[in-house]
Amino acid sequence: MNHATFASSSPRRIRQSNAVATLNALHRFGPLSRAELARHMGVNRSSAGNIVLELVEVGLVREVPETNLTNSAGQPRAGRPGILVEIVPEAVFFIGVEIGVEHMTCVEIDLAGKIIHSATNRFDGHNSDPQDAVRVAINRAFAEIGKDRLVRCQGLGITVPGQMDQNGFIHVAPILGWRNLDLTALTRSLLPAEIPVCAENDGNAFGIGITYSQPEAASGVTFFMVIETGVGGGIVIDGKLFRGGNGLAGEVGHLKTRNPTYRNLEQAFGRDRILSSYRQFNPDADLDAFLRNVRDRVPQAVQLAEEWATLFAFAVVQISRLIDPNRIVLGGSVAELYPLVAARVDAHIRSLQAETFPIPEIVFNESAAYGSAFGAACIMHQRFMSLDNQMFSRDAVSGSETSEA
Repeated sequence: MNHATFASSSPRRIRQSNAVATLNALHRFGPLSRAELARHMGVNRSSAGNIVLELVEVGLVREVPETNLTNSAGQPRAGRPGILVEIVPEAVFFIGVEIGVEHMTCVEIDLAGKIIHSATNRFDGHNSDPQDAVRVAINRAFAEIGKDRLVRCQGLGITVPGQMDQNGFIHVAPILGWRNLDLTALTRSLLPAEIPVCAENDGNAFGIGITYSQPEAASGVTFFMVIETGVGGGIVIDGKLFRGGNGLAGEVGHLKTRNPTYRNLEQAFGRDRILSSYRQFNPDADLDAFLRNVRDRVPQAVQLAEEWATLFAFAVVQISRLIDPNRIVLGGSVAELYPLVAARVDAHIRSLQAETFPIPEIVFNESAAYGSAFGAACIMHQRFMSLDNQMFSRDAVSGSETSEA
């Protein structure tokens, strides 16, 4: 791929905006004709054609013959096959990494925003050394990416369960044992090449990934909850992440419970609590075994699942009274328990919630295992498809390389 930036045949700002608008239109709608592109962008066909040529030159889009001749109503249309324009998925790629307490997950997505590789490995994150953990994550992420392909990596996003600001500075990640750490700078220093980097809280990244990849999920107020060893969350309002005054909005794991046995919600229904309780009956059980036993109606597992449903319902009621979400989307390994006890959760919510107060829709995300890592990759994809991408913000220099966004 030629990383040359765009020729300045039109005012730079207009050229940048048109390039971004073209890529976003193709990402959202798929292959389009030049006329359709012009309509989506609000420009004339000639202008659309010019920007397409420049994007073809740098390898981000390509022309393809139109094979399905249908109109907008899906009916066959007459005429000779035309030429469509589409994104080149393999032109660039983006990596998302989640460093958890029990595992590390790496996800790679292409320019079309599709997952092309994913892997999860066990990792003991308790009181881990940040530099060692990030180095291991990067090594795993780039293990099968050769030098010839490395130049096409246009971003790496990294997530952890911690309290951090929007620049990726961790104030505290208590389960990992990390404090006062510039995760963005650390990650950048360990990368094998100059690659754009971002760091994000795992709950926020989970929400961003779903909202970015599923436009229908962007409307209204959505609370995204990640349930692992810890319990994190993110709030998205009409497609925009709400961070709060200090970047800590959505940290519901620290809400108090009405049960004096547990200091907060995180302790009440996180992974550690489930396993420690169930291992009193089955010492060798892991989470998968517990979930299987709930499905098989093993009495001790069902009893614990009922306790979990009660505590989770209490959390939903508190969240509802705080932010009044339209929906709550669940991710993380423990969230797989929810579909097995959904009816019990609903019954408990109705017993706790005032009749005049609406109950949000609760949705288990099927791709929960890759949620935060996928979201981190989506953040970098989104930046690439914006004016933050310096490929679209510099005057043309023949053969120049893109610098970090």
